Amino acid sequence: MKTLHVGLDDRSYDIHIAPGLLSQAGALCRAALPRAGRLAVVTDSHVGPLYGETIMSSLAGAGFQAELVTIPAGESSKCLSMLGRLYDAFTAQGLTRSDGVVALGGGVVGDLAGFAAATILRGVDFVQIPTTLLAQVDSSVGGKVAIDLPAGKNLAGAFWQPRLVLMDPACLRTLDDKTFSDGMAEVIKYGCIRDRAFFDFLCAHSSRTAVMEHIESVLYTCCDIKRQVVEEDERDTGVRMILNFGHTVGHAFEKAGGYETWTHGQAVAAGMVAAERLGAALGVSDGDGFSELLEVLSAFGLPTHIDCDWSAIVEAVGLDKKGDGEAITMIFLSHMGKALPMKMKKEDVLQNLAHVCGR
Repeated sequence: MKTLHVGLDDRSYDIHIAPGLLSQAGALCRAALPRAGRLAVVTDSHVGPLYGETIMSSLAGAGFQAELVTIPAGESSKCLSMLGRLYDAFTAQGLTRSDGVVALGGGVVGDLAGFAAATILRGVDFVQIPTTLLAQVDSSVGGKVAIDLPAGKNLAGAFWQPRLVLMDPACLRTLDDKTFSDGMAEVIKYGCIRDRAFFDFLCAHSSRTAVMEHIESVLYTCCDIKRQVVEEDERDTGVRMILNFGHTVGHAFEKAGGYETWTHGQAVAAGMVAAERLGAALGVSDGDGFSELLEVLSAFGLPTHIDCDWSAIVEAVGLDKKGDGEAITMIFLSHMGKALPMKMKKEDVLQNLAHVCGR
């Protein structure tokens, strides 16, 4: 088993990575939550039938009174009404502040269940058991939890660190190719922003089969990069912003498609390319590795360009959480493997994006 420790004083926790870890969830949760009697296990309609029984059996074996709460699969569940359903389920179960919430699923489940855990009873302990590649390398680590609002993605949220993160790479075998590729966008992002050698490794192993042969090391590398960034900047006021490379324009792509046409990974992939083109136009990106970025994204079936209504881009830039008044922090690459945050006026971002997008 590979283990990473995220050091955040009294909010510290371990990330465990190993095949077959789901069957050990009970013992590991008991060690992380020694006072808990009840656990609410939140999952979705896709993941529950696959892994719910294994998790519930393991938790029962560790002495927990656990109840399964199943939500519909999909981004549309990350909403206020579904949050209310979780509150109702938690209170009906009789959760107290010494109990906890377990998120079993992908990013939607983790974000929604985490936000519910952060806000019910002013906060209860929370365990992440991510089952998609995207959730394992990104959303399950770092403590960002949120729901979507009609105005945009992740606009109501909190920083609420999990007490434990359990990653079972065997869960990835049940993903379809599109969902696996979705996660690869974030995997590739880590190489772009912080680790050129890792980026080169991905270029040389640009297929699902090749990545899965090294999946524990891939997960460890991604989570280790995120661990370093989160330990340095837990509240997303400085260096942590580099994790949003490709996300500003990417969120516009997602919203323009009603969060259904384009997945998060597809939007981020095209967003990274747009950011690189913008950086080159501004003279802050040297273009090193750009052709390889296009190739590796394409190899995993990810788009390098998305046609998007211009008004959606204007709105996304205006609502971006890295914004500060009339300014916004854009994330570029000075060169491959080195992220470059740059504060710009929103009007300048839009003017240059318009040029890059051929408007």
